[in-house]
Amino acid sequence: MVTHTHTHTHVSTLDAQCRMSSSYYNRQWHSAQEVLTSLVDIEVPKEPPKKPEKDKFNAFQKYATMYIKYILSFRKLEECYDQMVHPQKRRHVRHILDGTIGRILEMKNEMVNLELLEFHYFDDILTDMKLTPSDVEIPIPHYFISENSKTLKERDKMLGTILAQMGPQDSSEPKDESTMTSEEAVRLIQIHERARQGRLRAKFMKEIRLQEERERQAQLRGPPKIDPGVAATRLQKMWKGYAQRKKVAQMRKDELVFIGMVPNSQPVSQKNSAINLAKKTEEKRRLTQEQYEKEYQEALVSIKDKLGETEGPDMKEQMQDQIRQWFIETRDATGKFPDFPSVDDGGSVAIFKKREELSVDAEEKGGKGKKGKKGKKKGKDKKEKKGKKKGKKGKGKGDEEDEGIKMAPSNFVPTIVEQNIHYASTWQGRDETGNPTQKHDVELIKDVKRVEVEEEIRVTVDQLMREELKNLKLAIEKDKGKKGKGKKKGKKKGKKGKKGKKGKKGKKEKDLTPDRTIESLYEELAREGIIVRCPKVRLSEFMGDYSYLGSSLRQMGLEPMPSLADIRRVVTEHCILPLGSQAVHEKAPHIKSVMIAGPRGVGKKMLVHSICTEAGAHMFDLTPGNIALKYPGKAGLNMLLHMVFKVAKAWQPSVVYIGDCERTWMKKVPKTDKADPKRVKKALPKIIKTMKAEDRVMVIGVTKFPFDAEVKGLCGIYHRVLLVPRPDYASRVILWKQFIVRETSLITELDFSSLAKVTDGYTPGHIRTAVATVLTERRIQQLRKRPLSAVEFVAPLSKIDPIYKEEEEAYKVWWAKTPLGKKRAKAAKGDDDDGGGKKGKKGKGKKGKKKK
Repeated sequence: MVTHTHTHTHVSTLDAQCRMSSSYYNRQWHSAQEVLTSLVDIEVPKEPPKKPEKDKFNAFQKYATMYIKYILSFRKLEECYDQMVHPQKRRHVRHILDGTIGRILEMKNEMVNLELLEFHYFDDILTDMKLTPSDVEIPIPHYFISENSKTLKERDKMLGTILAQMGPQDSSEPKDESTMTSEEAVRLIQIHERARQGRLRAKFMKEIRLQEERERQAQLRGPPKIDPGVAATRLQKMWKGYAQRKKVAQMRKDELVFIGMVPNSQPVSQKNSAINLAKKTEEKRRLTQEQYEKEYQEALVSIKDKLGETEGPDMKEQMQDQIRQWFIETRDATGKFPDFPSVDDGGSVAIFKKREELSVDAEEKGGKGKKGKKGKKKGKDKKEKKGKKKGKKGKGKGDEEDEGIKMAPSNFVPTIVEQNIHYASTWQGRDETGNPTQKHDVELIKDVKRVEVEEEIRVTVDQLMREELKNLKLAIEKDKGKKGKGKKKGKKKGKKGKKGKKGKKGKKEKDLTPDRTIESLYEELAREGIIVRCPKVRLSEFMGDYSYLGSSLRQMGLEPMPSLADIRRVVTEHCILPLGSQAVHEKAPHIKSVMIAGPRGVGKKMLVHSICTEAGAHMFDLTPGNIALKYPGKAGLNMLLHMVFKVAKAWQPSVVYIGDCERTWMKKVPKTDKADPKRVKKALPKIIKTMKAEDRVMVIGVTKFPFDAEVKGLCGIYHRVLLVPRPDYASRVILWKQFIVRETSLITELDFSSLAKVTDGYTPGHIRTAVATVLTERRIQQLRKRPLSAVEFVAPLSKIDPIYKEEEEAYKVWWAKTPLGKKRAKAAKGDDDDGGGKKGKKGKGKKGKKKK
């Protein structure tokens, strides 16, 4: 009995928590909807703006503010979709979430076209809106992985089975000369063991001698003579001083932890208890989602069957009466029965549509009256004004200057508008006091299923009424006799059959493997090492801080280098968000390929791995070194690319990775390079052109030396170019902290500021190597006795060459030669020569008119 009471209490507590959390997510949802409604009012104004925006700076500020507001709504909606348990609410939130993601990508594309840069800085706008950089960090939706988890596990299992069957691969790399034989290894171990025993023996003898010396000195001094009162006073004095110093040191440490100058040394179990509890709660809610979704699917079937049984007969009878009424009305008006609309025309639905249209037209004609003539005059005036405007064009400034800066038409704003209307009509202000556990709403299911039942019944009713109409016509023809038949024959002769024109069929891609399954192609590519198992890397592991002075530097005329946080944001927008959602990818700006360039150690390949992990994508490795000597000849190359992209499109999303992509477009291939890197130079661009919006496949190239290749060829195949710089001071502080904390659970009071200052020019890979060199297992064991100091990292860092400013300048010069860099330079030059250039153009235009 006691156990039962305890269980009941526990369940009621969980229900109470569920209600509280559900109300929180409802508030978040409503808040996001309000922001989206205000944004839609801006994007779809009731009246066009009086003055078009011509200033690029003001236009960018407007776009960036809207972009940030969309991100704030996206963060709330993503959290709601991940944690809401109400199945019908989740469906609505999913639609509005996809629309918001797509609009963010469109806004990003607009800002790129306006500023002609991949990276943007919002520090001034964030200050005005009183937001922090973490508030506008773009999250990666959880459903990218969770909704495809079963499929991903099956394919990962398949790949693991194939790799296990292949066994360990023999490395073709030459053996290291530093490897020892077994005899040399045994001899080296013996030497070290003898040395260890000798050191222990010496230490033991030293301790014996010291002990003997202490005993001898004690005998010489004799027993201690001290007043007991004085001894107690001294002990109290020493203890009070020690306790006070310890208290002050702890207070100072707490203050430094509070302001973020020192990492928190709280035990991991205590520090993460709240985080772990929150994660457990999130997992419980996800399990509840699955349970409620199952119940919802069962309810869809049962409620539909129930509606068919209870309301179906009445629907059928009502439809038959309406259609019979239409038969009689048409016969009275025309003298004959009508032709029943075909299935392609919609059946009886087309009948009622026509009747509604006729009634609406009649109401409009009756309501207008004399206003019709005035409307005609206004129409004529408008046409005349339009004609005058067209005539004036060409005399004044260009069309672009008159129109100002405008955003391209959006594919996602109509979706957001539609979902806002649905939200206002269905969910806003809905009374849910009777549904505290947030299960499915039966009345909403009935509204949807009633329409489906009506459509199914309409099909059967249409068939019955066609037969009834046919019988009626036959009965009338029998009454009319032979004359009616003759007339019908004449009419048949007069009718001409419409022949449909056959349209030209587009050329289809030739399937080189029509008889093979996708599974067999996947297995072959895996055995050849083309499909590789991608390490699980989260994008959050690509650590870096925000650029806090980006817009300030631009106002001073300086172009700042992007921070690692900016790289993370752009990779999310260009790669992960489009690949993760099919609905977003089909309508968003289509980015088929991306090139990631940067010096060694900045994390280019790590970004590719994180894209595959976060989007749940397969990774196909077409690096020149990996495909060397595989599928030789032109036919073999065509077969390889055909197989890769066929499997990639069949099992989306997919990433085609090309390492050292500059080798394909090198000006001169070294004679020592036997990989034939120019194999895919002609074939790959053709395949990329054939990729459609519904194909969630992306080609990602990585290069350390982009300046060794032809800029035109290299940038012609990659639609976006991302230049990853070396980390700035703020990012280096974060990297040092995280790498050291990751290696050891003991958080030390280390001078991270000095380390970050000294390592200017070092990349995340260099810092990670230095940390791994210093923090060996032996050194980690000694941390309690001998704390870590910054000096220990100087030696390993001195052996690594940093990225000097000259190398960074070389990357900047190369980027200026890319298509976007050229446009940026041209636009900047146009802004500088704004005054003189415009006057010259106007003068030329006037002279031309006089000559005419």
